[in-house]
Amino acid sequence: MVKRREPTARQIRLATELRRLREAAGLNSRQAAALLGVSPAQITHIESALAGVSEQRVRRLASHYACTDEEFIDALAAMATDRTCGWWEKYRGLLPTPFLDLSELEHHARFLRHVAILYVPGLLQTEDYSRAVFSSRLPELTDDEAELRIQHRKARQEFTIPYQAVIHEAALRIRVSDRAAARAQLARLLELSEADHITVRVIPFDLDGFATASSTMTYVDGPLPKLDTVVRDAPHGSILIDSEAQLNVYRTRFRKVEAVSLEPEPSRDFIHKLAKEL
Repeated sequence: MVKRREPTARQIRLATELRRLREAAGLNSRQAAALLGVSPAQITHIESALAGVSEQRVRRLASHYACTDEEFIDALAAMATDRTCGWWEKYRGLLPTPFLDLSELEHHARFLRHVAILYVPGLLQTEDYSRAVFSSRLPELTDDEAELRIQHRKARQEFTIPYQAVIHEAALRIRVSDRAAARAQLARLLELSEADHITVRVIPFDLDGFATASSTMTYVDGPLPKLDTVVRDAPHGSILIDSEAQLNVYRTRFRKVEAVSLEPEPSRDFIHKLAKEL
């Protein structure tokens, strides 16, 4: 068995779900290994995403764990057999792993939802805006490091799945660069908001009821709700949240944010008004 050096986010999620199924069944790794006819070390490696697992073994484990959710089992089997070598792999070793994990999540998502408080979402940024954001990072990036991040972000923007961004007025007003870049960014938002797969909603400063929903996040819809993921920014990279209890919290937060935001058409009017003020 060849151990992986750096499992991907998708491989880690499969491993996590298999561990959760075992724990829900009340079995330890030694008992699970006996049921599968392998060593306890193999179960540990599978559940740590350090080793792959075949579709057949995924289905056998699900059966031993008394999991009867066929849709969920099928989704896990698909994750086990996935051999996608995505465009983001060319950045492996050049960019921090969280950049690649996010790209992989987005590639396999059915729907993306983003709540932005201080910055325009990366998927909607102009190149000048992205460049200004990366230039403000501490510790400072070299020109080559910044360029890699910009090119990676531009590649991420070639998505076609449904996407909804809820953007606070603060993010629209903060000038990460100069007036011209800010005006171009607002124009880009207006252009993208007309796309069939993109919805942009705005939260104005004077809208009531926002305090309890103020949370920047990206919500990634998986093949079924059990496999959704929330991405939160942290000082040293992104945090991926996938426990059912936490997912329910963030689903509620997103509903609250959406409820206090403007509808798409008034949101476009609002952005157009801001652009005229520049």
